[in-house]
Amino acid sequence: MTGSADRPLAGIFWMVVTGLCFVAVTAIVKLVGNRLPAAEGAFLRYLLGLVLLVPMLRPMLRARLDGRALSAFALRGLVHSFGVILWFYAMARIPIAEVTAMNYLAPVYVTLGAALFLGETLATRRLIAVVVALLGALVILRPGFREISPGHLAMLGTAVFFAASYLIAKRMSGQVSPAVVVGMLSITVTIGLAPFAYAVWVPPTLAQMGWMFLVACFATAGHYTMTLAFQAAPVTVTQPVTFLQLLWAVVLGAAAFGEPVDGWVVLGGAIILGSVTFITWREAVLKRRTIAPPHMATKV
Repeated sequence: MTGSADRPLAGIFWMVVTGLCFVAVTAIVKLVGNRLPAAEGAFLRYLLGLVLLVPMLRPMLRARLDGRALSAFALRGLVHSFGVILWFYAMARIPIAEVTAMNYLAPVYVTLGAALFLGETLATRRLIAVVVALLGALVILRPGFREISPGHLAMLGTAVFFAASYLIAKRMSGQVSPAVVVGMLSITVTIGLAPFAYAVWVPPTLAQMGWMFLVACFATAGHYTMTLAFQAAPVTVTQPVTFLQLLWAVVLGAAAFGEPVDGWVVLGGAIILGSVTFITWREAVLKRRTIAPPHMATKV
C-alpha cells in the first residue's frame, strides 16, 4: 500500500500546481480590480462556482446533517464570507506580493485559536514560532516607516477570519466527509455574501462574470490539487513549496501590473512561512508519537 510519505516528488509537484492555481486566482481578481465592488465580486465567484459542486451532491444528501452541524456550517459560512470580502477588498488596493505574504498568517492564527478554543497545548517552541511569524508581519507592514493602508488592515482581518473558518472545519471534518465540508462551505458562503452583494450591486458585464467563473475554476482546482499533494507526501514536505507562490506573486505583480519589487515583503513572507513550516513539522513529530493520530482536517 502506498503511503503519503512514499511519493515526495508527486507531493511537491501537486503543491507547485496548487500555487500556480492560487496565483492565477489573485491575478484575475487583481485584473478585475475596482470594476466590481468587493462583496459583489466575491459573491459572483461563489455563485458561479456552485456548478462545480455537482460531484459533491450525493455525499451531501447522504450526510443527514443535524441542527448542530448545520449551525456550525452556517457560522463557518458567515465567518468565511467576511474573510472573502476583505480579501477581495485588499486585492484591489495593495500589491499581489503583500496579499500573498500576509495570507501566510492564517495558519499562525489557527495555532493560537486551537490553543484558545479547542484546548490544544501551545508548547513553548510553538509559541516562539508564533511570535516570530508576527515579527514577520511587522517586517512587511513596517509601521512608522510607511503608511499602513486599509488594504493591509483588510488582509490582517482576512487571515483572522480564514483561521476561524479553518478551526470550524477542523472540528467538523471528524464528523462528515471532506466533500461535505467543501460543499457546505460553498453553499453557506454564497448565501452569506448575498446581502452584502445586494447592498452594493452594480450590473456586471458578461466579461466580468466570465472572469469570476474562471476564478472559481482555478480556486476549486487549487483545493483539489492541494488534496492530492497531501495524499502524496507529508505536509512537512509540501509546506515549504508554498514559498514559491510568493515568488511567483512578486514576478507577476512586477511584470503584469507594474508593482515594485519590495525585498522587505519577501523577507517578511519568508519569516512567516518559516515559522509556519516549523509549527507544521512539530505537529507532525507529535502525531508520530501517538498511537492513533487524530484525523487530518481538510484544507478548504
